[in-house]
Amino acid sequence: MIQICGIGPFLTIPAIVAVLNGPLAVIGWICGAILAMADGLVWAELGAAMPGAGGTYLYVREAFQYRTGKLMPFLFVWTAMLSIPLIMSTGIIGFVQYLGFFLPNLTPWQSHAIGVVTVALVVLALYRRIESIRSLSTVLWIIMILAVGLTTAAAYTDFHFQQAMSLPPEAASLGKFFTGLGAGLIIAIYDYAGYNTTAYMGDELENPGRVMPRSIIISILAMMVFYLAMNIGVIGTVPWQDVAKSTSVASLVVERNWGHTAAAIVTVLILIAAFASVFAGLLGGSRVPFYAARDGVFLSAFGKMHKKHNFPHVALLVMGVVTAAGTFFDLTTVINMLVAVAVLLQSVAQIAALTVLRKRQPSLRRPYRQWMYPLPSLVALVGWIYVFYATDHQSQLLSTLWIVFGLVVFLVWARIARQWPFGPKHVREEFLERQNGSVQRH
Repeated sequence: MIQICGIGPFLTIPAIVAVLNGPLAVIGWICGAILAMADGLVWAELGAAMPGAGGTYLYVREAFQYRTGKLMPFLFVWTAMLSIPLIMSTGIIGFVQYLGFFLPNLTPWQSHAIGVVTVALVVLALYRRIESIRSLSTVLWIIMILAVGLTTAAAYTDFHFQQAMSLPPEAASLGKFFTGLGAGLIIAIYDYAGYNTTAYMGDELENPGRVMPRSIIISILAMMVFYLAMNIGVIGTVPWQDVAKSTSVASLVVERNWGHTAAAIVTVLILIAAFASVFAGLLGGSRVPFYAARDGVFLSAFGKMHKKHNFPHVALLVMGVVTAAGTFFDLTTVINMLVAVAVLLQSVAQIAALTVLRKRQPSLRRPYRQWMYPLPSLVALVGWIYVFYATDHQSQLLSTLWIVFGLVVFLVWARIARQWPFGPKHVREEFLERQNGSVQRH
């Protein structure tokens, strides 16, 4: 739940309220929860059957190795090199937006400069060996709970139900509603992102078949209730037209009901949470290409360790540069880009991987099997296709070009490394090997 929330709702409530005309934003949050739940059940089966650090990387590696060798895991890591930093960019954008509470007259270039400097500070703080982020996670959790709790409490201090439920005249137009729903679903699914966290730590769970699906289901339902409560509380305090224009909605709500000092305190909490979330995100994200490179599935340069401090400095620096570049775009553009690039080679690829693995490795032990299979997979597939369609054409084009560029890079890499299609495929059913205690190579 900490990973799901982060700074997301503090940034995106104005956007989802704007595209869905105020009160109808609740439909966006509910539809987002349905898509997250259907997709979460895909994660639950794959993660429980193949517990390990790596998540999607492991699943596509196991499922698609039979026909395309290392292509799919390579392309996943390639897209992660873009999507993970873009998620961090939203945190920096949010940091700068809420900093505007204290510095209201910042010019666009001053805002961009602050964003770049903040990214540089995060990278500098990470440019050392860091063994654990447990303490940071605990602090982040406390800060997040305080910021969320105070904002929600302030919203309901002077709540007006009629205002919260007041629909504009254009809400009756189905065409406008479905157009807005697509944009709202993009925002909502961005805010629900993180329900898959336990799948990335499956090897640390004592009973993944029981813990993983429950953690996903409970987290999504709980966060849906929270988002609805916060969204309704905000527009019941401040007219939704004003909320839609706000760049720091939490500060606006708290200041209106509790005064400037209280708003300043909440704003500081949000600033700390934003910085800490980017810190933790780049720390974990920089390890994705590093481990893939060490596994012989990605560019070897990303597998290099810093000679003195022994950490993956190449991956960190590259992701830091992409994060800084992302801060030059507005929030909606960044969310569209990261969602578009993640849909094809993570969300849709995983749905295919689940089906392929059921056929290719039927004897693999599956502590959890997707409820009502294949219905959740089909719901998730339709939902993700709709989300990709709803992203703007620029994001669709850029994400497609990024994948095509990645395919070219893969072919060059495969030629040099003598991998498929320029060498033999090396099929290793790793999790069946662990299960059976035998070597199954082809």
